[in-house]
Amino acid sequence: MKRVAIIGGAGRMGQVMARGLGAEPDVTLSVLVDVHEPSELFGARYAHTIDEIDADSVDAVVEFSVPDSVVASARWCAAHQVALVIGTTGLDDVQRGAVREASASTSIVMASNFSVGAVLSERFARLAAPYFDRVEIVELHHDRKADAPSGTALAAARAIAAARATAAMAPMDDPTSRHTLEGSRGADAGDGVRIHSVRLAGLVAHQEILFGGPGEGLTIRHDSFDRVSFVQGVALALRSLHQGPGLTEGIDSFIA
Repeated sequence: MKRVAIIGGAGRMGQVMARGLGAEPDVTLSVLVDVHEPSELFGARYAHTIDEIDADSVDAVVEFSVPDSVVASARWCAAHQVALVIGTTGLDDVQRGAVREASASTSIVMASNFSVGAVLSERFARLAAPYFDRVEIVELHHDRKADAPSGTALAAARAIAAARATAAMAPMDDPTSRHTLEGSRGADAGDGVRIHSVRLAGLVAHQEILFGGPGEGLTIRHDSFDRVSFVQGVALALRSLHQGPGLTEGIDSFIA
């Protein structure tokens, strides 16, 4: 039985995660941490900051807040040898460095997306990448998402580029020679993989990976219609945390 604290427990994602994880048979929801008191505690205690948690009362911390909070959580978990699962995106290089440093002392899983469907779509994209001439990614999220492009889209672009490099394919050149509006072709994530970001009210998290070749195309689309779609992946990460220290990036290795 994993005793879990959720950082960002008053937010929309934190509340969904608390409800979902609290219903898992092998998870006990111990503490919700947030600067604001959560509207629902789901049987857990409330703490204003992570420093108010009794380290002996939790086995793992689940972090779904903001990048600065991730650093504080990583350092606290490292100091107390408490495992950490990170779902916060938009970390810069310094913040990622702090997470890697903390992983020398405790077990950490950090993923850009905990939806099993999204992880599988990236896996399918890696398989397809060597067989198509061009690929572009369109990611669509709610209008309160702070970072663009999404961590999921960046992870997919890097996986596609790596698969193309392994197949000794040349980088893709953009055939567009005239840009009537600068930036209309999206952002180059490397190897010519273009990412287009959409932010609209009413959306949750959606992504299309579009491949094109002579006479055919392949679209791999994933939709998260509700934030509850991320609970299964977090529960999987909690069950898969290894005993010793170390950093696991993504949950792909946990899916058979």
